[in-house]
Amino acid sequence: MSQDRFPRGKTAIVSTATYGMGEAPGFSSMDLAVSASVRALGAVGLKPSDVDGLFIGLPDDFLSGLTFAEYLGITPKVTDNNRTGGSAFLTHCMWAALALEAGQCDVALVAYGSNQRSASGGLVSAMRPSPYEVPYRLPRPVGAYALATSRYMHQYGLKREQLGEVALAARKWAQLNPDAFVRDPLSMEEYLKSRMVSDPLSVRDCCLVTDGAAAIVMTRADRARSLAKKPVYILGNAASARHRDITSMPDLTTTAASISGPRAMAQAGVTPKDIDVVEVYDAFTINTLLFLEDLGFCKKGEAGAFVEGGRIAPGGELPVNTNGGGLSCVHPGMYGLFIVIEAAQQLQGTAGARQVKDARLAVAHGNGGELSSQVTMVLGTEETL
Repeated sequence: MSQDRFPRGKTAIVSTATYGMGEAPGFSSMDLAVSASVRALGAVGLKPSDVDGLFIGLPDDFLSGLTFAEYLGITPKVTDNNRTGGSAFLTHCMWAALALEAGQCDVALVAYGSNQRSASGGLVSAMRPSPYEVPYRLPRPVGAYALATSRYMHQYGLKREQLGEVALAARKWAQLNPDAFVRDPLSMEEYLKSRMVSDPLSVRDCCLVTDGAAAIVMTRADRARSLAKKPVYILGNAASARHRDITSMPDLTTTAASISGPRAMAQAGVTPKDIDVVEVYDAFTINTLLFLEDLGFCKKGEAGAFVEGGRIAPGGELPVNTNGGGLSCVHPGMYGLFIVIEAAQQLQGTAGARQVKDARLAVAHGNGGELSSQVTMVLGTEETL
């Protein structure tokens, strides 16, 4: 069996940027992605012509890697248009780190944009209907996550109030984030009375539908220190996938994060107890619970009790989804890159009112498809090298 290796701390994120958060009428998905990219590059004195590694996957352009290069007017050495759903951008970071460390490129740009809220065409979905599921008219993707939630409730006695703790914590973090799309107060009573979408998931269990773009710039560690005041180092990055359709998921209560998480943390040489900030892909409230368990922050079946009492909310023991997450901050079709950006900003100390004190280690975890593709990154400050 091959040894699981990763160039720990050899590459770093030197800049991050978002653009068009919430609503951005008049912009295409590519317009938004390029706008975030130019902003991220400019923040560290770089130009598009300095970039020789491009990583992107848009919801409405399956050749977006080529379109991106054309739009920027550059000829990159490496272009990756890999699509695994919302987790794709954490996979992009993994391949960017490997390409940088191998000398295949010197400056890697990872970007995403979507105008799914304001576009006249509405939501674009890459989810094709499964011929085995069509007769049952499963609404996608919410129905798939409702199946997982129902099974978890049956198996572990999860209460709706415990799902509500996830939604309330996300909203409280969003209220500290001026870029969050939804910042109105949310009470448990309001959560419990919210409109049901796919039983047992209500509208408050589901992510937002927004526009938005994100971009990060990566270089090798030796150059990072000359570009950024406080680079964020990639200590571990691992991926895993078990299925595509929810009806092929071996166990609806356990995701492949149980594989990617331990691998990434072993690469980084850390354990869940060492982590200061956790950012996970919360397309639905059940995601946060499943990922907290599968990544090792609590035991299987215990996440409902784990999040009670504001444990993952501001002031709680474990800061989770500190920007407000996909539930209250932003969710433009695929949310993965925003997770990485929030983790990086927390480690750089630039998160403003939501800043976690003395944050040195962060986990960013992406999910794609129907609990299908799982990718875990461990990020750290210079003190953790």
